[in-house]
Amino acid sequence: MAQNIYDDADFFRRYSQIARQTQGLAGAPEWPTLESLLPSMAGARVLDLGCGFGWFSRWAVGAGAGSVVGVDLSERMLARARSETTDSRITYLHADLDNIEFERANFDLAFSSLTLHYVRGLSALFDKVHGALRSGGRLVFSAEHPILLAPSSPDWRSFGTAGDVVWPLNRYLEEGPRAVDWLGSSVEKQHRTVATYLNSLIRTGFTIRHVEEWGPSLEQVRERPEWAVERNRPYFLLVAAQRS
Repeated sequence: MAQNIYDDADFFRRYSQIARQTQGLAGAPEWPTLESLLPSMAGARVLDLGCGFGWFSRWAVGAGAGSVVGVDLSERMLARARSETTDSRITYLHADLDNIEFERANFDLAFSSLTLHYVRGLSALFDKVHGALRSGGRLVFSAEHPILLAPSSPDWRSFGTAGDVVWPLNRYLEEGPRAVDWLGSSVEKQHRTVATYLNSLIRTGFTIRHVEEWGPSLEQVRERPEWAVERNRPYFLLVAAQRS
């Protein structure tokens, strides 16, 4: 089972105050790119893996999805999602993605935002998702880029001779759990390489349609100058894959 830090009351309070949770999808700068990877929602049966507060689940039905099943490990997350959801097309399910089972060939889209880096058994989950998708079904996900989990030291930002920020790596090829200090707590995430993400999909039988090592665009940096440092290395890994 993944660490369930989100049901810690103090952590949950701090997490609820970040822009992604106060603004929803509008507070996620990578959302426009993720949205461009999605198939038509018209009548789609959607699986939302790590649904959190239900932002994507609600967006999907608003875009025409026929039904959405949102899955999360955190009871606090699900309570918030249910409190903000009135549409009967959305069902929220409390489950651990490392142990969950899905009805076969039942979904047109599986979506996951910033959740898979918590999952310990990634290959097993990909296999279950592949089986849960109908022929032609799509898997679209974002994860924290593996570079973020391979810092050189606790103070891992250094500066080059031109004053540019340099992001050296440490033990990038050594996969496994990594403890990260985030929002004042030690959070366990699973470090794996980009190759592991992609090859796990290929071995499962997915066809990879798009891969993006996402960072803010120059336009986004002009609007938010403090994001300029985020162009020194990719922040998120975005992937679209399809079941044949």
